[in-house]
Amino acid sequence: MTWLVRSAMCALYPRTEGLPGLEDCDVDGFLERFQRESPLLMWVGVLAGALVFHLTPVFTVFVPLPAFLLPVSLLDRHSSRIASSDWYLVRQAIFLVKFPCGLCWGEHPEVRRRLALAAYPQDPGTWRVD
Repeated sequence: MTWLVRSAMCALYPRTEGLPGLEDCDVDGFLERFQRESPLLMWVGVLAGALVFHLTPVFTVFVPLPAFLLPVSLLDRHSSRIASSDWYLVRQAIFLVKFPCGLCWGEHPEVRRRLALAAYPQDPGTWRVD
């Protein structure tokens, strides 16, 4: 199921000319750490949001395919439309996916350098959820 989350996350944070995308930010390592350290309910919410993302292109771009099978142009349009849906519950489900996206993307040293921000120091590992 992690590949569904990864696919949705990378579609929501694509690479641009000026900034790296989520696929450039060690998303696999982040997801492994996020799944291990987050509460189960949070991880289930992220999975549910990824499922909503992948199952809704029929409503946003009118193509009856899951998002991971869409061509790049339609995937970008679907990402934009689903994230700004008029349906509050759908928008919130996508937010559950975008939340870890922002954590992963925003902590990456290259992103921080391009935004003229100092890199975060190494995680001391002194706080963990059991």
